[in-house]
Amino acid sequence: MKYISTRQQQATNIKTAILKGLADDGGLFMPEYIPQLDSQFFETLPNLTLQEIGFRVAKEFLGESISDDNLKEIIDEVLNFEIPAVKISENIYSLELFHGPTMAFKDVGARFMARMMSYFSEGKPMKVIAATSGDTGSAVASGFFGVPGIEVYILYPKGKVSPLQEKQLTTWGGNIKALEIDGTFDDCQALAKQILSDEELNQKFTLTSANSINIARLIPQSFYYFWAFAQLQKLGKPIVFSVPSGNFGNLTAGLFAKKMGLPIHQFVASTNENDVVPKFLETGNYESKPSKQTISNAMDVGNPSNFERMKSLFNNDVSEFKKEIKSYSFSDEATKKAMQEVKKDFNYTLDPHGAVAYLGLQALRQAQSDKINEDFVGVLFETAHPAKFVEVVEDVLKEQIEIPEKLEAFNKREKKSVEFPVDFEAVKNYLIQEK
Repeated sequence: MKYISTRQQQATNIKTAILKGLADDGGLFMPEYIPQLDSQFFETLPNLTLQEIGFRVAKEFLGESISDDNLKEIIDEVLNFEIPAVKISENIYSLELFHGPTMAFKDVGARFMARMMSYFSEGKPMKVIAATSGDTGSAVASGFFGVPGIEVYILYPKGKVSPLQEKQLTTWGGNIKALEIDGTFDDCQALAKQILSDEELNQKFTLTSANSINIARLIPQSFYYFWAFAQLQKLGKPIVFSVPSGNFGNLTAGLFAKKMGLPIHQFVASTNENDVVPKFLETGNYESKPSKQTISNAMDVGNPSNFERMKSLFNNDVSEFKKEIKSYSFSDEATKKAMQEVKKDFNYTLDPHGAVAYLGLQALRQAQSDKINEDFVGVLFETAHPAKFVEVVEDVLKEQIEIPEKLEAFNKREKKSVEFPVDFEAVKNYLIQEK
């Protein structure tokens, strides 16, 4: 299978798409077509393991670029933790994506990507660039730490990630460098794209991206839609996924899964006050904005990268978007109230991002309340352990949150970062001197 830039000026193979991250024309790589899974796969889906599902789905995108044995080994290493669908109420389940090493959903994508890059790079030196609004950086750091020949540079917005997230970004040392940018996540993301497309830097180094810009992040994120279906299909109701959305990589991966044949009834793109996509679906006009800081900081994105992929999937037709996706935005106050209600009514602790996803399901139910036959099972993505946002969660719930041991270990480490203004030339010079 070929991989084609969303801007239609470059086609390549999966190896190059993963190692480059961003196409030369500035576009994002997409498969030339979405592969279809056969009926036998879906008939046996409830009996498959998470690892078996991951292998089958990944094989469709990777083809003969990697042997079955090597791919199975990678999948088994990546998916070595549970991803349970936990019942909150009669028709609402939380897909807990936070049981990996950094306790965030991005462990799945980052660990897969690190291993695929290591496999395809064959030990050649590389510089990996990642912008983060919180959890991407820690997952990337964990996935790439100690990988020979690969240097990782994580750009994060100063003062706009939680204290524990910052410790997870800045305490690795070795081949992991933290760049603390005095700006927003959008500034970090723009700098990352400038770095990846800079001609001089590309002549000096082999550069690639570790954000959901990179197709190797999206492919494995489609696995858990299939896995949720395998667990909940027995309920015999339509399944709706509510995805807390910032850069929209997670939701785009779900669109891949549906186009591969998974019968997803509806997607809900649940956002905080950074409401670019809800506004687009309402008006038909896409207008990026400066990001606003919220308590669900991993979604503080004013110009989501993967919107370009979504446009490609829907041929830039807003009516096609609307058929598949409902989108709602919620304030911090509504998010806090949802956290309190779910704890009180169901004794379940949501992090702020999961709470936004919960609100998305509630909004969809209310919108469809007059449709008697529209009963559905709602699956919200709980994308990070509540302890990663301990200050917010404890303040909202007025109770102490237990910090898991693998998170507490980061608190004991020393922060190491290099501060920069929003200045491309300053960051570029640093990368050159790091040679």
